[in-house]
Amino acid sequence: MKNLIYDTPEHKVVFFEELTPASAVQSNQALIIHRGEGMLLDPGGHKVFSKLISDISLYIPPNRIKYIFLSHQDPDIVASINGWLMTTEAVAYVSKLWTRFIYHFGLDSQFEDRVMPMDDGGTRITLGGDCQLLILPAHFLHSEGNFQVYDPCSKILFSGDLGASLGQDYFFVENFEEHIKYMEGFHRRYMVSNKILRFWANMVRQLDIEMIVPQHGAIFRGKDMVNRFINWLENLEVGVDLMTQEKYKIPL
Repeated sequence: MKNLIYDTPEHKVVFFEELTPASAVQSNQALIIHRGEGMLLDPGGHKVFSKLISDISLYIPPNRIKYIFLSHQDPDIVASINGWLMTTEAVAYVSKLWTRFIYHFGLDSQFEDRVMPMDDGGTRITLGGDCQLLILPAHFLHSEGNFQVYDPCSKILFSGDLGASLGQDYFFVENFEEHIKYMEGFHRRYMVSNKILRFWANMVRQLDIEMIVPQHGAIFRGKDMVNRFINWLENLEVGVDLMTQEKYKIPL
């Protein structure tokens, strides 16, 4: 399923869902288009590739994809990278921690110079001449080398695994308290610590965010819903906060 979640004559954001086979972890893909140039975010695995490139062609010729963004190293994000580099002229941005690891997904040596390692501080990438996308550090949320994308032209934050929800049957979050049950277990296990969540919250509150789009599950739309999500994360105990010696015992 594809949805145009932001649409002006010069700038569009397309959100793709339900392309993943039922037996695999559900994952979303996103495409930012500005003045005819595209950035593809977290393009997914091999089984998503053919359907995704077909759907993208409805909005932009694939050879107009200029950038591919890889938030971290998981296969539901990176596994199709060789196909995308083969069928486009795009360059792929990924944390410098993971550049050598993604070759294990079958990356052809001829494309190695189109994989751009990012330093921990992130970067800025200009799309379509004048839309400056912010690549934000989100390390340990959940990966050691992890980034998010803020699109100031649509005021959308693409948050990767942060905000992921599993099992809900709606597209936009309408009732935040009811939605927590679809997020809580994942965040408590996959995010590293509340300290990192507080760092992240302090950073993103400086941005003008109208929508948060995770890589799994439903979208947070509107400033009130965005702020409720940030406030919830800021106070959530996760990961090492919840670990005790009882979790580290020699099995019987």
